Amino acid sequence: MEIAMFVYEFPPRIVGGLGTYAMEISQQFIRMGHDVTVFTMNDGNLPIRDVWQGVEVHRPITTDISETFPSLLPPDVRRFGRGMRFFSDVFVYNILSVSTLVNELLKEERRFDVVAGHDWLSIVGAVAAKQAMKKPLVFHVHSTEKGRTMGGGSRTIEHLEYRGGHEADLIVTVSHAMRDELAGMSFPADRLRVCWNGVDPSKYDSAKVDKERVQRLREKYKITPDEIMILHVGRLTPVKGADRLVQAMPHVLKSNPRAKLVILGVGDMDKYLAELIKSLNLENVVTLNLQFVPEDERILHYAACDLAAFPSIYEPFGIVSLEAMSMGKPVVVGARGISGMREQIIPSGPDQCGFHVNPLEPSDIAWGINCTLSDPSALKRLGENARKRVLEYFTWEKVAQNTIGVYEELLAK
Repeated sequence: MEIAMFVYEFPPRIVGGLGTYAMEISQQFIRMGHDVTVFTMNDGNLPIRDVWQGVEVHRPITTDISETFPSLLPPDVRRFGRGMRFFSDVFVYNILSVSTLVNELLKEERRFDVVAGHDWLSIVGAVAAKQAMKKPLVFHVHSTEKGRTMGGGSRTIEHLEYRGGHEADLIVTVSHAMRDELAGMSFPADRLRVCWNGVDPSKYDSAKVDKERVQRLREKYKITPDEIMILHVGRLTPVKGADRLVQAMPHVLKSNPRAKLVILGVGDMDKYLAELIKSLNLENVVTLNLQFVPEDERILHYAACDLAAFPSIYEPFGIVSLEAMSMGKPVVVGARGISGMREQIIPSGPDQCGFHVNPLEPSDIAWGINCTLSDPSALKRLGENARKRVLEYFTWEKVAQNTIGVYEELLAK
């Protein structure tokens, strides 16, 4: 089939998990024999039209309308302040993208089978494309504004998500927890489908990482071979739980005095975390690496750690936990509320690969970490089970097959 994909991030411009998803899923679609045309953002330095590893990519250059845009918007969006430029760029990107499709590609007699729009960032253009071509629309919801902001976000963005759900012929989301969230927000329950995200286990493989590089990284963080390295990777925002992970460390140290924590990421909580670490006298225990590192460096961090901890309050899926699992590492995850990571991690039995914890309670986070560290032989078994589970359920090939199955279900109607 021929797929028109509207997605805000796409290589070489990747900011977070959405860009990784778009890159991986489009490549799998191409390998399966489908055609993919992507409409994505342009930072002004990228070609307007090119082919990226078999994917046709359109990147219209946006013009700045942020000075006049506020007069058209409700108060909650006007309060974005400096973020108004971002919101206006998103709006212009959507309009220019669907204009490119209608005024250029359709005149070239392109015949698309399905439109795929990803999150609120691209839904305006995707809905317009559906209406222009009279083709079915699949709305991929990776997270919600309400969940990301813990209820304090933009009502306008919430409305865009809601309208996208009702305009779409099918809605694909990333976990059963997220499906339940959307159903509770009055998205049409009969149109909701779940397709988990994935990881590339051939890339995320500890056996392929240079052991000398691993040793040097641990030395960089002043972690000796007989010490335990706990790793947290993610944006430094309240929903990711890095602050409660820091607060859990005094409890961890009571049972595991040689444990150390490395936090890798960027975000608005950096200064708060530094102050928290100092107030708890953890300067020699917790290290902040406040940078966005390339993928090979992230893989090296996973290889160097003994376990990974992601006590998110809200996590529709959580690709970072899959990355750690694929690297053969046990994972401690927040499992309360909307948690796709709860579906990844088996917390007990012969297939156990980690622990579920209450992400709001530092003592419970510490309990999960201490249980993981209680038996060195169990630590190895948990890691082996983690990689085994990835290979069975969470490869990008399986994700693509499931997603195409949803598209085929829609076209069959």
